[in-house]
Amino acid sequence: MSEPALSVLAVDDEPPQLEDLARILRASPRVHEVETAASGHEAIVKASRRSYDAIFLDVRMPELDGLELARVLKAFARPPALVFVSAFDTSAVATFEVRALDFLMKPVTPQRVAEALDRVLASAAVVDEPPANGLHGTGADPSQEDDVMAVSNARAGGMRLLKRSSILYVMAYGDYLRVFADSGRYLARGTLADVERRFDAHGFLRVHRRYLANLRRVTEIRPLLNGTALLMFENGGEVPVARRHMPALRRRLRS
Repeated sequence: MSEPALSVLAVDDEPPQLEDLARILRASPRVHEVETAASGHEAIVKASRRSYDAIFLDVRMPELDGLELARVLKAFARPPALVFVSAFDTSAVATFEVRALDFLMKPVTPQRVAEALDRVLASAAVVDEPPANGLHGTGADPSQEDDVMAVSNARAGGMRLLKRSSILYVMAYGDYLRVFADSGRYLARGTLADVERRFDAHGFLRVHRRYLANLRRVTEIRPLLNGTALLMFENGGEVPVARRHMPALRRRLRS
């Protein structure tokens, strides 16, 4: 019998490294499909829409690094096999704490990739009938409306995935973000500008230097005498609208 061919997702925020890894994976007879992701967030979105047999992921990435991404993936109904790739051997011990199958040093070589793929094939990650999607085995809508954001779940520990539609507003909080959602408050890594770029086309608007609001979840707008306003949300939260952002808010509400 021929060995099963693998579907693989390669994740790296550096385009040259990502292209090189994808090229080596595609050249392997063990692999029938390779997709790529340029960030941890993009990887989560892709993995929540479909299953992969293995994910080759960089350790050090902005916003959501490889270890944080691995903890999220381990919560999936059918976790993919994980192979870490890094230019720093100091990361190796931490990666095996999340049960990685292998750790490859950059620059990766075809031989080491082949060895890692052998370990994937030998693991229990390859099954005959994978779920239709990766996230907890539920029927996740493959549309963009099911885009997600990874946040820190301080009470339960680890990471949690929030649907974009469940987020009310996001506030800059030092080197982190505070995310206010239907299910509670969370911390996330990254910048407000990063979230703004991802969510701008889906009803979110920068209304203050420290706040990004989901206009689809606003319950009331209260104009103030000084030319600013307050956005009210069903959780009782209030978000200030700076004077310089009022024109953009008016335009968005008219569109």
